[in-house]
Amino acid sequence: MSTTTRWTSANLKSLPDDGNRYEIIDGELFMSKQPHYFHQDVCSELLGELWSWNKASRLGRVVFAPGLIFADDDDVAPDVIWISNERLAVALESDGKFHDAPELVIEVLSPGSVNERRDREAKLQLYSRRGVSEYWIVSWILRSIDVYRRDQAQLHHAATLSGADTLESPLLPGFECSVAALFERIPFNE
Repeated sequence: MSTTTRWTSANLKSLPDDGNRYEIIDGELFMSKQPHYFHQDVCSELLGELWSWNKASRLGRVVFAPGLIFADDDDVAPDVIWISNERLAVALESDGKFHDAPELVIEVLSPGSVNERRDREAKLQLYSRRGVSEYWIVSWILRSIDVYRRDQAQLHHAATLSGADTLESPLLPGFECSVAALFERIPFNE
């Protein structure tokens, strides 16, 4: 008889502070190494675009790599989120972590099949189950963004954007961003 460890938030606290990112999705532990510079650059570009829009609209907050604890066995750190002022008031708890879904979650893919499976499958299912309204999966390697939007209580693929496309969202009135501009500092030979 084999047993499988079901990880919890308490287990995360006992892991070493070794520069790796540890997340739990449905009790499964996922570990990521420090991301590539281009991953972080694209995160910064997205954060900047959203921050500028949000500064003018004052509709919520944009946060880089927040703790997002849905349950004891669903404890993740997405790359970027946007959360409305209304939801922020109930989601942020005294531990400094979010315990309710933000409206928008953004994950920038890291190379490797395990990383891609985590973001494209496990996190997509998690965010869909937990009430995220929109989920963007960004590939700096392919220079594309897969947009998932909530429809009938689930996240569904709405579009794949690249090149000359413009990134917009019904969640973010007046927000628009050139997809190509997000990746303009990444050399094409990478």
